[in-house]
Amino acid sequence: MLTTLYIENIAVIEKTSIDFSQGLNVLTGETGAGKSIIIDSINAIMGQRTSKELVRTGAKTALVTAQFDDVNDTVKAKLKELGYDNEDDDTLILQRSISAAGKSTCKINARPASVTVLKEVAKNLINIHGQHESYELFSPDTHIDYIDSFGELNSELDDYREKYKKYKALKKQLNEANSDESARLHEIDLLTYQTTELFNADVQPDEIEQLENERIVLMNSEKIFTLLNDARELLDGDERTAGGVESVESAMNYIQRATSLNGEYESISESITDVYYNLRDCIEAISDAADSVESDPQRLEEIDERLDLLNRLTRKYGCECNELPSLAEKMQTRLEELLSYDKNRDQLEADYKEAENNALVAAQKLSEIRKKTAKVFSERVREEMSFLNMPNVQIVTQFENTDFYEKGTDKIEFLISANPGEPPRPVAKIASGGELSRMMLAIKTVLASTDDIDTLIFDEVDTGISGSAAQKVGMKLKEVSKSSQVLCVTHQAQLAALADAHYLISKQVEDGRTFTQVKQLDFDGRKHELARIIGGVSITDAALAHAESMLKESEEL
Repeated sequence: MLTTLYIENIAVIEKTSIDFSQGLNVLTGETGAGKSIIIDSINAIMGQRTSKELVRTGAKTALVTAQFDDVNDTVKAKLKELGYDNEDDDTLILQRSISAAGKSTCKINARPASVTVLKEVAKNLINIHGQHESYELFSPDTHIDYIDSFGELNSELDDYREKYKKYKALKKQLNEANSDESARLHEIDLLTYQTTELFNADVQPDEIEQLENERIVLMNSEKIFTLLNDARELLDGDERTAGGVESVESAMNYIQRATSLNGEYESISESITDVYYNLRDCIEAISDAADSVESDPQRLEEIDERLDLLNRLTRKYGCECNELPSLAEKMQTRLEELLSYDKNRDQLEADYKEAENNALVAAQKLSEIRKKTAKVFSERVREEMSFLNMPNVQIVTQFENTDFYEKGTDKIEFLISANPGEPPRPVAKIASGGELSRMMLAIKTVLASTDDIDTLIFDEVDTGISGSAAQKVGMKLKEVSKSSQVLCVTHQAQLAALADAHYLISKQVEDGRTFTQVKQLDFDGRKHELARIIGGVSITDAALAHAESMLKESEEL
């Protein structure tokens, strides 16, 4: 459950920390005091879209931190799946900062995370029901999700979606196979030409690089030969000029004669002798190298033509040279498919019909389970709404068969009749704001039995209702809070009186700046806050007495 919510520089909240408890947590305060900012902060920590406008004026960064204790196994499994293993610790800390420039950074247990990952984790921790959610009941597209959630149909849905995906893929292939015959023949002609061109090219791995290296050698062969020959002539000489090695040989002879007269020159003699023979070896190596230099204009022309072909093919087919052989193979496979059109089409049709039948069977199974689930769900919702001061309400789940889509072949819409004698009609046509709020609360209450989310947040779920209906809404939230932590923003004294923990959100102006504060109320504080809600601006003794009576009555529930 959510144990601590720390908010810093969010709108008019400079800094506050709220410690929530188990059971029913109620937040009250005057209009504009900042109750919506608490919800906005929780939405931020859940990875919802935020705006830089949320950052308090003058602040560089806004920060929201939420600590959850006793996280359930579903959350732990999701953390492990996402690489944030938390199996040995039941405490989880989520953090999100928003800069004045609009940049957002997130952390999970002090480790960096993306907004997407934060959202994936948070959706298993908190479920927020706000006023806008009630209006989602106006859209029949959302109704099927309530049935699937109540029936816990995830495995059946996954099974259907797998078969539906295969059906769609085969349907697309069959439609392509049944395309215009002239287009097929045109593609055959094109692929025949292209595959012939590519296979005839017989491109080899790294061929361009090898050819370019060989081309450089051939282009420079004459220059290389001249340089080698000049080096050889300088060392070995020619018919007219003595080479350097001859001079070294003469010097070697002079040193050897000097050594014969004085042995102390022996080391010099040996060194110059080594130089002489090394130079003779160099002359021989240079000669061999010069003899091996080939000048082949015809081969150079062949290389240029080959490089031109390869470069033209890479430009034509928009890929690297090494990719041309695999491209040719793919084209050949496609060509063979087109040439064996009739055989492939018969097999494709058989596969398509099998996939269609499998998807239909899975969809029918899903539909049968949904219809049974819908009867139980509708009755449960009707019972909850009856408790919420709508005793004559009727709820009907209307099924319509459709073509395959990602959720099966069912279109589901809730029909409601709030008064005797009126036939059930679509929610959008007859439900008032108060009826919508109660219907959504009834649905949430019913779904709570199959939902393992530990924290439920209701943002002004009592909109449009008052009196005994508001009292019943409070009692229902109190009931839900016995199995899940509930946070509720309300303007109703009847609901606030039932809280296990009551928080007052107030604002004050200091030095021209607005500051919002959140304070947990004791018994006396709760009494005065309930009296304010009941009596408005003027808090009378009668209002205080009534508030005290409400609090004492709630303690007995």
